[in-house]
Amino acid sequence: MSTETLTHGSSVAVPDTILDPGLCLTLRPMKYPQFYDMFRDGIKNTWTVEEVDFSTDLVDLRAKITPAEIHTIKRLVAFFATGDSIVSNNLVLNLYKHINSPEARLYLSRQLYEEAVHVQFYLTLLDNYVPDPNERAEAFAAVENIPSINKKADFCMKWMDSIQQLDHLSTKADRRNFLLNLICFAACIEGLFFFAAFAYVYFFRSKGLLHGLASGTNWVFRDESCHIEFAFEVVRVVREQEPDLWDAQLEDQIREMMAEAIDAEAQFAEDLLSGGVAGLSVRDMRAYLGYVADSRLVRLGIEPHFKTKNPFSFMELQDVQELTNFFERRVSAYQTAVGGEVAFEDDF
Repeated sequence: MSTETLTHGSSVAVPDTILDPGLCLTLRPMKYPQFYDMFRDGIKNTWTVEEVDFSTDLVDLRAKITPAEIHTIKRLVAFFATGDSIVSNNLVLNLYKHINSPEARLYLSRQLYEEAVHVQFYLTLLDNYVPDPNERAEAFAAVENIPSINKKADFCMKWMDSIQQLDHLSTKADRRNFLLNLICFAACIEGLFFFAAFAYVYFFRSKGLLHGLASGTNWVFRDESCHIEFAFEVVRVVREQEPDLWDAQLEDQIREMMAEAIDAEAQFAEDLLSGGVAGLSVRDMRAYLGYVADSRLVRLGIEPHFKTKNPFSFMELQDVQELTNFFERRVSAYQTAVGGEVAFEDDF
């Protein structure tokens, strides 16, 4: 690590790489301005749960949706209720601790706030969709009592817990494990599990149902797209700074991880669709998962592995263009904007 002298004569360590142990506080000059830009964009992307109107959803649930579809929806919101809590825990316990960049930590702080809003959205969703308190309690305990959700949680713990007890990423093995954690976090949990859940939501919207759920999901979708982009940018920086961490063995592990994620999500699909939902099938969902997984692999510079096409035409028709190109464009369709500019060359 290099050092910088403060005005009172003491010095602080400035990390040479983004995974060097320590707590860098140096924001000027910025070493990673792209993360600061992401933080500022996140502030502009502010939305509130109170904007979501569930009133037509309740009519749909009472009069327009079959018992099999009700099962699908209840399983879906049970996953939502626990999924973002897993994400938030990993942010606090693993990622914030090891990504040694004040700009990146600003973004992670913003992301943690967004995850809290998502949890509030799903809490409100459950309160509206599941009036019985005992059923709601079961939904919040889904990791313990719903096997298909438990399998997804076990997958998360397998691939993300390897750095749980590490205070410092002192060795190459530690840093490789960190990369696997971050890739699991971005490509599998946010980038596959949640994107599969979004597909179910947009399926119902394509039938003119559950517009409240879909409108809230639009905001969550866009937030998650930005989270994934941030994580993959961290991966890119690490690969640039420490190219020896990335090799054929790591790529094999990533492909193995993606295949396991697809299997876990396919089991969840079997549960959701067990009553038979016209227009959806486990086979099509597995193809969709392969399609999404390949897009994550390509983003990481790995050749497509699953080579399936998107079977869901309703996804292509949604007014959510970020699905296919959210890595190539900045998301701008948000409600709240914050004014003011800060130039990176300004002196303080």
